[in-house]
Amino acid sequence: MTSNPTIQQQIEAYASGATTCKQVVEAYISKIQQHQALNAFVEVFADEAIERASELDNHAPNQPKGRLHGIVIGLKDNICYAGHKVEAASNILKDYVSPYSATVVDRLLEEGAIIIGRLNCDEFAMGSSNENSAHGPAKNPVDPTRVPGGSSGGSAAAVKAGLCHAALGSSTGGSIRQPASFCGVVGVKPTYGRVSRYGLIAYGSSLDQIGTLTLHVEDAALLLEVIAGGDDFDATASQLDVPKYSQLNNSAKKYSIAYYPQTLDHPGLNPDVKRETEHVIEQLRTQGHRVKPVEFPLLEYLVPTYYIICTAEASSNLSRFDGVRYGHRSQQADNLDELYKNSRSEGFGAEVKRRILLGTFVLSSGYYDAYYTKAQKVRRKLLQDTEKVLENHDFIISPVAPTPAFKQASIKDPVTMYLEDVFTVQANLTGMPAVSVPLNTKTLPIGVQFMANKFQEKALFDFSNDFLTTFARP
Repeated sequence: MTSNPTIQQQIEAYASGATTCKQVVEAYISKIQQHQALNAFVEVFADEAIERASELDNHAPNQPKGRLHGIVIGLKDNICYAGHKVEAASNILKDYVSPYSATVVDRLLEEGAIIIGRLNCDEFAMGSSNENSAHGPAKNPVDPTRVPGGSSGGSAAAVKAGLCHAALGSSTGGSIRQPASFCGVVGVKPTYGRVSRYGLIAYGSSLDQIGTLTLHVEDAALLLEVIAGGDDFDATASQLDVPKYSQLNNSAKKYSIAYYPQTLDHPGLNPDVKRETEHVIEQLRTQGHRVKPVEFPLLEYLVPTYYIICTAEASSNLSRFDGVRYGHRSQQADNLDELYKNSRSEGFGAEVKRRILLGTFVLSSGYYDAYYTKAQKVRRKLLQDTEKVLENHDFIISPVAPTPAFKQASIKDPVTMYLEDVFTVQANLTGMPAVSVPLNTKTLPIGVQFMANKFQEKALFDFSNDFLTTFARP
């Protein structure tokens, strides 16, 4: 048995009697305890996970088993699980227990998965370093002096460190792919609507999407196959049939791939990231793929458009956290106005307050048309132009982040931090699926991003799996 088995290998090990679900869960719990310094998990459901593992081990031999039988999965701390805490890494939701489960959680459990705990993240998924957490920063297992990325930093760190088979995260502007790149794992942001958002604590509702972090492409494909599909609890969830993503096709097909020259000439691009991305492009050409430069003049508008829209939606979504119905309630208030102000001031962290203020400003009278309405028009133009590129190409290749994982507390300027999303926000603004695949560099991990047209995850999985199989170091 390998130290980092695929989901299928793990299931085969159970079937052969080489190990049991309980033994695997106990091994993960022990490893989590050994790596507490990473701060990847904010809560471990140890007793419950062992109990469920024992139940799965006693599964009747003549009864069919789920596709994820005995697979151990961690949940980002903004995905609801009935009867368990969900805090979005925020003091305003400290000790809040969810009364219901997210649709993705129900689907995991139906297929025999074991939920082992809650994973650290930036508060309300707002951040690119996992330093904006009420639970303290998570650390990168490759180099604990560096960040694991954000906002799904705990998810990426846990998978890389081998603390669970796989993890779920969420992406509003790059919060799955960027930490995947920083930690050296596979991160998938599906098409908007491919996966139900029911039970995901909302940040930017038109941008948010639940996705996967895994060590293997085939695991990501199987997980998405399980959690994707229509949902009566989410009107934005697509009713399209879910393809057999897990049936990967290893073919000799040659793809047409676009890249933006501006991304490789971006002034903030780290030389190592540039070199690795250029090497990938050249290797893809050597393998017979058609890789062509395509001009995308709106590239500089991606981040400003994204932050206007996401902060506006955050301002609206987070208004529900008022200290009245649930969550933190200030004890220093003499009237209703003070209760609102003090509860939110005490409960929210600095970055969340900053984004609420930005969002409230762009939605305010006199500025709504100048900012929010204009941003929506630009977003429409971005979608049209992206669709034109993907009419003639199967994928768009780019770096995932401008840099490899940076040192803890090394970025103080919020704008500099926001620019970490410069290459990832296009997929969220346009609703396109995208994947970060690790390049297994000799130093810090670096990922490369492939983006496809809507609902083309199957092609992304097939291509990414082939790519990782054939990719060679220079």
